Amino acid sequence: MRPLADPPKVLALDAASADAAIRWAERIGSEVLTAPFALADAKTKALDAFLCEATGKSEGRVFFCHADGLSLHFFGDKPMRLRADFYGPEVAYRRHKGGGRGQMIARAVGLKGGRQPSVLDATAGLGADAFVLASLGCAVRLIERSPVLFCLVESAIERARGEADAELNAILNRMQPEWADAVEVLRSLKDEARPDVVYLDPMFPPRSKSALVKKEMRLVHQLVGDDPDSGDLLEAALPVALDRVVVKRPRIAPDLGGRAPDFRLEGKSNRFDVYLAQAENRAGV
Repeated sequence: MRPLADPPKVLALDAASADAAIRWAERIGSEVLTAPFALADAKTKALDAFLCEATGKSEGRVFFCHADGLSLHFFGDKPMRLRADFYGPEVAYRRHKGGGRGQMIARAVGLKGGRQPSVLDATAGLGADAFVLASLGCAVRLIERSPVLFCLVESAIERARGEADAELNAILNRMQPEWADAVEVLRSLKDEARPDVVYLDPMFPPRSKSALVKKEMRLVHQLVGDDPDSGDLLEAALPVALDRVVVKRPRIAPDLGGRAPDFRLEGKSNRFDVYLAQAENRAGV
């Protein structure tokens, strides 16, 4: 992994995480913040006061290393944290009780019968949808251009492997994260590397603050912006997918790039627009 431009500094919240903090800092070309006291149980106000003093900024972002892996802490007026998770109770509940192949995302990518299509997730984010698809048997290549989100996903995979859960590790083995620009990746794919499905979930510009209900989505939006080139992603994906391109959208959002899909699956807040591959792409599918 190449060093990041202006990477967040890294802080170990406990002594056990000190070595991991050093490794992550070296990997992303950053530096480790040294605290004069243990911070794992520190109150948010005290922690933020330390970060403001240590960084010389009134607000910013710092990677935290702790028992649960890597997280990104936003300090300032409204301190918040962002992390990827592939082993916690909410993830485990959806894996076991989430509806399996009856889920809308599973139907959108064409999971039926014994078929397990390969998927290129071109907007991986924190990897939540990719994990669902991998848990259902799909091999998923996760492309994420935000280096910060990529680091959080890599750390989450590393942490989840520590659970020594054979079923979970089999899922993680089907996930291949990659820090890259998805448009470039799609345009450079050779025939033998083309996936059955290209999955897109680009950020949609919010109409108001209320449009971003989840705190996690607000933080991701701060990192990646509005994906103004998302139409380019669709145009790059259509000639590549052997079976279909699936676009996840807010239910009321316009069609991506103004291009109507072949069909839609709609839920209460989101929908999946499905673009079937052209006949020449589908040969052998």
